[in-house]
Amino acid sequence: MSAQTASPAPAPEPAPAADPWLVVIDPQRIFADPASDWASPFFGEAMERIAALAAHVGPERTIVTRWLPTADRATAWGDYFRAWPFADVPASDPLYDLVPAAEGLTAHPLVEEPTFGKWGPALAAAVGAAPGETVDLILTGVSTDCCVIATALAAADAGMRIRVAQDACAPSTSTDGAAAMQVMGLFAPQISIVQTAEILEPGGLEP
Repeated sequence: MSAQTASPAPAPEPAPAADPWLVVIDPQRIFADPASDWASPFFGEAMERIAALAAHVGPERTIVTRWLPTADRATAWGDYFRAWPFADVPASDPLYDLVPAAEGLTAHPLVEEPTFGKWGPALAAAVGAAPGETVDLILTGVSTDCCVIATALAAADAGMRIRVAQDACAPSTSTDGAAAMQVMGLFAPQISIVQTAEILEPGGLEP
């Protein structure tokens, strides 16, 4: 009786891609209150789109960050706070609270950093980005031309795949926001610029 050649085992199906993480950068009173020197005139409309995205993605896939004024004043951060003395208050000051519209967006602890860019060990751990692994991120928040761009570039350098939801980001001015988007657009394909409606449409969560 002749031996029969066994049929090769079928190749395993690739694991389905995980849904992206929505990262809401610094939705705080200091950037929303019209009386603040750092208020963005676009904050309200950006928050409306952030709320829609968070409802679409869900609180389990949403991370909210908060900027805290706790950097070492012996470094160049001392110069920064001398330039902006109104912001040189304790982290417990109401200026640094989340705006009411940001409460409840996430089921996870806040990622709090004293740096413009929020990408670092805490955010990487929050989205489960193991070394050598790419995670898809949708960035929103404030301000486009400071903390959003700083987060996007650092995350792209770390190997993440970034979509910046342009109309869910609040720039300090329209001119500075456009400049930041132009710079981030230079980093394709790691960074892509999209609109909220593109993400909300069927299949829009896929990278």
